Amino acid sequence: MTDAEKEEAELAEKARLEGGGMFSGPAPGKADHFGPSFRRMIGLLKPSAWWFALVSFFGAVGVVLAVAAPKVLGEATNVVYEGFVSHILATGFGDFPGFPRGTSKQQVVDALRGAGQDDFANMVGAMDSFQVGAGVDFERLRMIIVAVLAIYVVSAILSWLQGYVINVIMVRTMWRLREDVEAKINRLPLSYFDKVQRGELISRVTNDIDNITQTMQQSLSGALTSVLTVVGVLVMMFSISWQLALVALVSLPLMGVIFGVIGPRSQKAFGTQWRKVGRLNARVEEAFSGHALVKVFGREKDALQSFQAENEELFQASFKAQFLSGIIMPAMMFVGNLTYVGIAVLGGLMVAGGNLRLGDVQAFIQYSQQFSQPLSELGGMAAVVQSGTASAERVFDFLDADEQAPDAESTPSRPSAGSGNQVSGGVIEFQDVAFSYTPDRPLITDLSFRVKPGQTVAIVGPTGAGKTTLVNLIMRFYELNSGRILLDGQDIAEISRDELRSRTGMVLQDPWLFAGSIRENIRYGKSTATDDEVIAAATATYVDRFVHALPEGYDTVLDEDASNVSAGERQLITIARAFVSQPSILILDEATSAVDTRTELLLQNAMAALRAGRTSFVIAHRLSTIRDADLILVMEHGDIVEQGDHDELIARRGAYWRLYQSQFEQAATDIDAEESLTAATPVHVADRADDAAEAAAEEAVAEAADAKRLAEAVRGAETTTSEPRD
Repeated sequence: MTDAEKEEAELAEKARLEGGGMFSGPAPGKADHFGPSFRRMIGLLKPSAWWFALVSFFGAVGVVLAVAAPKVLGEATNVVYEGFVSHILATGFGDFPGFPRGTSKQQVVDALRGAGQDDFANMVGAMDSFQVGAGVDFERLRMIIVAVLAIYVVSAILSWLQGYVINVIMVRTMWRLREDVEAKINRLPLSYFDKVQRGELISRVTNDIDNITQTMQQSLSGALTSVLTVVGVLVMMFSISWQLALVALVSLPLMGVIFGVIGPRSQKAFGTQWRKVGRLNARVEEAFSGHALVKVFGREKDALQSFQAENEELFQASFKAQFLSGIIMPAMMFVGNLTYVGIAVLGGLMVAGGNLRLGDVQAFIQYSQQFSQPLSELGGMAAVVQSGTASAERVFDFLDADEQAPDAESTPSRPSAGSGNQVSGGVIEFQDVAFSYTPDRPLITDLSFRVKPGQTVAIVGPTGAGKTTLVNLIMRFYELNSGRILLDGQDIAEISRDELRSRTGMVLQDPWLFAGSIRENIRYGKSTATDDEVIAAATATYVDRFVHALPEGYDTVLDEDASNVSAGERQLITIARAFVSQPSILILDEATSAVDTRTELLLQNAMAALRAGRTSFVIAHRLSTIRDADLILVMEHGDIVEQGDHDELIARRGAYWRLYQSQFEQAATDIDAEESLTAATPVHVADRADDAAEAAAEEAVAEAADAKRLAEAVRGAETTTSEPRD
């Protein structure tokens, strides 16, 4: 790849991480404050402390039994070997005639030493309860084997119980953590989500919590067993032979060198692999989202070449990472085999010299294998715990974020708005309001105006003028820097957020629908709404028109992205959702931007009836949609520079007039361009505009009667339902 392509890939990966896509989320890293974060992560287990103590007990008993088993099994080997030797000594071997049955061990040892068989004599002297001709004590052998089987069975049961209880503890702990995260999201101010990228937040509440779960399930539970096993095995090895124990411990520095040399390189290689995966995912995501555009411009070959280059880099990075991580275990096994050889040679010499029994060497070899395995597991857990602690630190940073100021305890509970056209209240008054997202960049300064009940207020202005901010302040998504906002004469800071928002219906520019039926999505605005109310709202907003064309009607289930309906239909459903709530205040933030002109005209007629008696705020860029507003507020740089109705503002020839003229001139330019391209018969622009206006007017007249009948039906449905909004 060229440097330019690499830079492009880096930017694409950054956008992927910030955009919150399917493959978003940074790679696991290192915790900035490992100690405090690790202790806090362990502290999550505090509510299950007694259960964790029980798990520790099960683990300790299970480890003791597992460690004792090789020693007991070694006794079985001794019984078989010593019985075989006693039989050989009774029958004789080579030129040695043998001993009479019942000869004592000391007599045999003395005779062997006299015959120059010192090593054999030492070996017989180390045997326990030896008697010539006794043979294998099968009764004792049976008891030992039964004991070993019982030890392994009980150890397995305890291990299963330990794993089961640990899983229960971890699942409950992560359930509590997810509950805390969900509750925290609802307590955070909207300003927090303005600062944090969506992909970053999604990664924290999903990927990081999953990483914590895996860390605590796989590592912390295994760490306890591994540590107890290492301690128990060390004790048993030194109890058998301190010389063999020292040989086994020689492997520790060698293992440390392997982890110290290969481990960091492997971790770095996996980090590179993760970044390459991110680049490739960004490339695939980009190609899929712009697949039609790639086809249009014939860039399939370029897209394929870019993918192949990214894929080759991922292959190289993955190969290196897997190779480095793959040689750790063979290297560890090589060190373990060297240790095994050393123990076998030295142990054989000690058995031959009578310093150890054969069964003890066998047990020691098993202990050496048990000793290296938990050490390898502990080494592998180090990286996992480090990654899990880094994830825990990110989740804790989220949980420690500043929350929105709680509602005052003395906040009075006001009655809900009524139903139908007789909606009570709705007087909005701004008094010397000042607000800024950041202290160094003032947005709204000394803003004052008053809106009467039932008025429709349109807010217009260029991008960044503060239009959406104005309605966000009414909803208390942000707190004021100074000044007051009064609702029916009461400061909204003295009204609980739930109460304030229950009296407000809001439709945003970007429609949001959840996976569920159309009926459920509309009823989301009022959980107690009847089917008649849902259908009335749908009829008023013309949802009813396209619903009957769907296979299941109102019970049609929308998929996750509501892709089985058009963008305009999605917006209509969100408008119906706001209408069914029967709020005293309506806020429409470019609510009709996603519908066609004809549907928009029908909506304007229906909303005119539904807005009766309600205070409505309409944010619009297309000035033609707010000509009939009772009050138009023109905002620039956070201040209201003009206010009045359409005719008044046009007559003043100020900011509103300039906005209106810019849209009219753009429309005229488009018509001129169309005429020049099509080489049609010259028609004056004004004539074309008049013709278009006349056609629209005729269509409006044709649809007005229909809209009026629908609105009257809605009013009739509303007057029959007087229950307050839930």
